[in-house]
Amino acid sequence: MQGERVEVEVTGVAHGGIFVARHEGRVIFVSDAIPGERVIAQITDDAKSSFWRADTVAVLNASPHRRLHVWDSAALDREPALRAGGAEFGHIRLEHQRELKRQVIVDSMKRMAKLDVDVDVEALPAGETAGDAVADEHGTGWRTRLRLHVGPDGTPGPYAARSHRVIPVSDLPLAVPEARQVAPLGEKFAGAEFVDIVVPSTGNPFVLADDPASGTTKHSNRIVERVGDRDFRLDVRGFWQVHRHAAQTLTTAVQQAIDESLFDVRAANLDLYGGVGLLAAAVGDRFGQAVRITSVEGDAGATDHAAENLVDWVGAAAVTARVERYLRQVGTAARGADRSRLRAATVILDPPRAGAGKAVVSELVRLEPAQIVYVACDPIALARDVALFAAQGYEMARLVAFDLFPNTHHVEAVATLVRR
Repeated sequence: MQGERVEVEVTGVAHGGIFVARHEGRVIFVSDAIPGERVIAQITDDAKSSFWRADTVAVLNASPHRRLHVWDSAALDREPALRAGGAEFGHIRLEHQRELKRQVIVDSMKRMAKLDVDVDVEALPAGETAGDAVADEHGTGWRTRLRLHVGPDGTPGPYAARSHRVIPVSDLPLAVPEARQVAPLGEKFAGAEFVDIVVPSTGNPFVLADDPASGTTKHSNRIVERVGDRDFRLDVRGFWQVHRHAAQTLTTAVQQAIDESLFDVRAANLDLYGGVGLLAAAVGDRFGQAVRITSVEGDAGATDHAAENLVDWVGAAAVTARVERYLRQVGTAARGADRSRLRAATVILDPPRAGAGKAVVSELVRLEPAQIVYVACDPIALARDVALFAAQGYEMARLVAFDLFPNTHHVEAVATLVRR
């Protein structure tokens, strides 16, 4: 069956940038399609008995939401195995991309958390300014960080979707102009595994190849990212939001997500998976110099930067620890006034794509914080964790979502959870 072509009607969207169709009663997850279309799909994976995977190779009845792909290297006229990955919604008009992402969030919450939610996916300006009409129309020119993998012949490029095959490309339309200008697409990197391009908001862009000979991909350069009037220092390869306007968007979203009536500046407030302190600073900037907040992060380098970035608040601290272990230790040690400060706390929870998970949720609810602001980059993980919180006495009071990743299936959400 693999390699066979079938005619199917696409009926819905699934998480992960794929779309749902059926053939002779079997579910097929199809890429490069749009719900409502009838397409010819080529089966690429029939190993699962419950579903197959396929790629669109021709569109018989096109959706009115279809457009020419923003990236020629990922377009439908290429063989599926030679299409560049990383822009799986690039063939869909932007407003409909956001509608599909909204549907994924709503469906995830209904299936996993048993909640009926009403949410819009808010657009961000894509280019350097809100007036960059071309970038805003196409959803291009926003990505400040990207990794190019290196093929056997030393050529850098993105992977094909669901593959480790490197695809040579001549352009990078999702990248900011500064990244496109320095991208070494015509160069060779023999022996390297990948090349990183980093464009900080201050200073010059970086092109960083890994160094297999030394057994490390670390780089000692420090950069400064500016959010509003505040500077954040971090390692050049340290984590930072990739959309040019994402850090400011999330700063504002977290500030607005906190219920002021539940916030106590002297409580044992926490910023979990805190990175270099972006969201802890957002809390401090909203509630003032008296704020007490501890940023907890597993990466020691990021914690060092967080301590420096949060120096404006005497009551701020940065701790290097695994979040689950830190919460367990705090919960075990807390007595009397410490326990009261934890119960009065606001917790910012910004886990990796896999979500917080059962162990972290269980340790966190043991502390009984007043409210939790959950920043999520995966709607499935968010819905699963919201269900876990609900089972232990927390309900979702607010939910907003942002299109931080135009032309991809990714979407960011910020939820507020409060004790019942």
